[in-house]
Amino acid sequence: MRLTATHKMGIAAVIMAGSVLLSRLMGLVRDKVVSWRFGAGSEADIYFAAFTVPDFINYLLAGGYMSITLIPLLSRRFEEDPEDGWRFFSAVFWWVTLAVAALSAGAWLLAPELARLVGPGFDATEQARLSFFLRIILPAQVFFLPGACVSALLYIRKQFLAPALTPLVYNGCIIAGGLLAPGQGMEGFCWGVLAGAALGAFALPVLAATRTRAPGAPPLPHDGHDGCSGLRLLPVLRHPSLKRLLLLALPLMIGVSVVVVDEQFVRVFGSLAGEGAVSLLNYARRIMLVPVGVVAQAAGVASYPFLASLAAKGDTPGFDATLNAALRGSLFIVLPLTGYMIATALPTLGLIFEGGRFSGQESLGAAPLLRIMLLSVPFWVIQQIVGRAFYACQNTITPAVVGTLATLAVLPLYPPAVARFGSYGVAGLTTLSLFAYTIALTALWTRGRGWGAFRGLAFPVGVNALIVLPCTWLAWKCAALSPALLAARLPWLPPFFLHGITLTAALVAFALPYVALARIFVPEALRWKRR
Repeated sequence: MRLTATHKMGIAAVIMAGSVLLSRLMGLVRDKVVSWRFGAGSEADIYFAAFTVPDFINYLLAGGYMSITLIPLLSRRFEEDPEDGWRFFSAVFWWVTLAVAALSAGAWLLAPELARLVGPGFDATEQARLSFFLRIILPAQVFFLPGACVSALLYIRKQFLAPALTPLVYNGCIIAGGLLAPGQGMEGFCWGVLAGAALGAFALPVLAATRTRAPGAPPLPHDGHDGCSGLRLLPVLRHPSLKRLLLLALPLMIGVSVVVVDEQFVRVFGSLAGEGAVSLLNYARRIMLVPVGVVAQAAGVASYPFLASLAAKGDTPGFDATLNAALRGSLFIVLPLTGYMIATALPTLGLIFEGGRFSGQESLGAAPLLRIMLLSVPFWVIQQIVGRAFYACQNTITPAVVGTLATLAVLPLYPPAVARFGSYGVAGLTTLSLFAYTIALTALWTRGRGWGAFRGLAFPVGVNALIVLPCTWLAWKCAALSPALLAARLPWLPPFFLHGITLTAALVAFALPYVALARIFVPEALRWKRR
């Protein structure tokens, strides 16, 4: 059977979802090690806060959007003139390396001042510790962004193994660093971050790239036998395509988007909510990001090349149909998943994090935060896919401007919200800001491109959401009653198994009525899941 574009996009989405899921699970293992050793105390708060400045540098240089901006231009250069493609790649690589090295060095020198800025709720001792952590973690950015350039080469060649292994190596090094330096607090984890960036984000893609040939690249004189080397770095800092790359990346570099600063707000304003707030917010956010990555991010990444190709051809009906299919399938999956996770927030936290210095009390504190954050997951799906639609049309300005305005609008609300509601205020505002961003972005899309991509979505997605509500209530009740019943009948049962049985019982309580109701009212949702 010949695969249609929709089927190919679905296969790509499944592949990306598997890769992202593995990465998220590895990240949860990393956080499990952190929670086991340090719980939700000040040392963990400082560690999580230490990523604020390095992550901001990455966002400032559009590191997370390297594939969106670089791959289309680099692919074209290699197709038209391989030698010129290497000149363009080299110019980008060296400029990115120089820029990230300069920013990281400046931040390293200003670490004490930056620690006071990103940890306003920490005392002087904690800020000094934060400054120390910053100076260990900051050099990791020098490996991340150049490594992202090399990974772009691998994506062009459709070689995904090394990029897929990158987060596994990275998180593995963090875990190893923490376990090998048990007497140094969180310092070992910080050194693991640096080692993971050097080995996973840089050395791994470089090693993979040097063993393969770029599309159309001629044999290289220094290869020695078959000319299979696929990485050339020339002493070049100028290229005509740099201007085009900068114009595409600039809105992403200067645009303060809700999506990328959300985690920074959790860290900065969480420090004002008392000891342990940053950690509890971080643990809750990590779990929330699992469905975001597996469904929203995977759907956005998988749909992007198809949307970009259709946009380049001027095929508006095909573009709208592809965007509609991506939204429809992703929302059908994510709505019941979100409902189930809201119902089982407490046993999920208990299963993943409880043990060591992370007790059931910490799970109780994080569960409401997780439920609030999970409300944003369907909006993450829409934002990721619609955002990629803008990028496919070579419009990076609108998402950046909308994100900036949404961020600036919600920023003044954080201090009073934290003062009144504590960590709940932080979780609520991050969710509210994503609501606003997604609605505004979608409204601008429909204003400029019409409703073609959303035609026929409201009824089936709305019915699916209504079906999810009673199923969520049943699962919630099951998750609330099961622990007491199990503890009374099986008092010897360890908490890990108690949470696991509770999650299984809640899944049955959710899935049986959902499938029955969906078969009657929205069978399309089940048909999509079987494809």
